[in-house]
Amino acid sequence: MWFYLILGVFFIAIGLAVHVCKWYFLIAGYNTMPREKKKNVNTEALGRLIGVYFYINGGVFIGMGILYALGLKPGMTPVTVFFGVTTVYMLVKAQKYDGNIFDENGKLRKGAEKQLALHIGIVAIILIFVGVLMFFSSQATKVTFLEEGLQIHGMYGEVYAWDFIEDVILTEELPTIVMRTNGSAIGPNLKGYFRTEEFGSVKLFVNTQKPPFIYLHTSERITIFNMETPEQTEATYDEILKVLAGKHQ
Repeated sequence: MWFYLILGVFFIAIGLAVHVCKWYFLIAGYNTMPREKKKNVNTEALGRLIGVYFYINGGVFIGMGILYALGLKPGMTPVTVFFGVTTVYMLVKAQKYDGNIFDENGKLRKGAEKQLALHIGIVAIILIFVGVLMFFSSQATKVTFLEEGLQIHGMYGEVYAWDFIEDVILTEELPTIVMRTNGSAIGPNLKGYFRTEEFGSVKLFVNTQKPPFIYLHTSERITIFNMETPEQTEATYDEILKVLAGKHQ
């Protein structure tokens, strides 16, 4: 809750700084331009565009914080998609106000093709990165039983040595998630590090809509994961118990 509220207030403050206070030095790209090129940028229109971008996204983040405060959990997918779409739109629209690329009639200036291509390339990289992140974040958890430990594959995956696993529990409930600290949250798919009320920082590899969940306790932290189906999760849990029992004999 507090994460979204603070982020929303921060976004709105940045929007006010650029739009109202005219702190154009905060605009990436513009602040590094030579002085003669800065004269060709419509800073007032660009500042208004960036201000609106931050106002809207700040409002969305604050709205998310309010929903969490009310006990609702809408998930990250809608806000992530909205943020991505508005960011791409802002980056594309901002080129219109750069007089070094387009003339007063909106036509591409001679020799500006490379600069425009660079900006388009950056937008394309952002879209590809977001697409790849969403794809891998939505994949079901995969594990491999190794001689030395249990390997969880994919983003944030690692090998959990059998000797360092202190306990393993199968339960239908997840802890109360306070915020994401370093991970991805695409719909019900949570991967990475999250802060919880009950256990503090934990690592998750879960689809929240497909209980049960395996709690893997080590000396460092609790890792929680489940498989593509409940049956696979239960079978994985049983296999972990068998391996641990064999190691302790």
